Amino acid sequence: MEKMVIQLVMSFGGALGFALLFHLNSRHLLTASIGGSFGWAVYLFSMNRSQNLFLSSLLASASTALYAELLARREKAPATLFFIPGIVPLIPGGMLFYTMSAVVRGNVEEARRCSSLTVQYALSIAAGMSLVWAFFSMRRSLLRQQALRRDVRRNRKS
Repeated sequence: MEKMVIQLVMSFGGALGFALLFHLNSRHLLTASIGGSFGWAVYLFSMNRSQNLFLSSLLASASTALYAELLARREKAPATLFFIPGIVPLIPGGMLFYTMSAVVRGNVEEARRCSSLTVQYALSIAAGMSLVWAFFSMRRSLLRQQALRRDVRRNRKS
């Protein structure tokens, strides 16, 4: 349990660091950093339940994207302001390091194993955010179509 708390605090710090690096407005720093901890918490919970790297990182990425989209609407700001710092804790930096280390050492089998995990991880992050963004894009499109239909009906009545 103590290890999980430390990981959540560190994910908050990592997200905060990237939010500061990208000069995020100070009123958004806290909420963007909480997104990093939220995504990591989803990842830890899912890994604890399933032990499936792909599913866990997909759920964490989708949760972070959903958090960013909902927060963007509340704060009237672009979702990327909250998504980019929020996704930073999920980036597979350790696996990239181990992959490159194995390549440099000439350990082909280890490099193949690590690179496979790295690619799975990266694809699941991309898939998770794409699912959420596709949903919100379709929703926006449907809302625009409904608004246009309403306007056409109003104009016909007048």
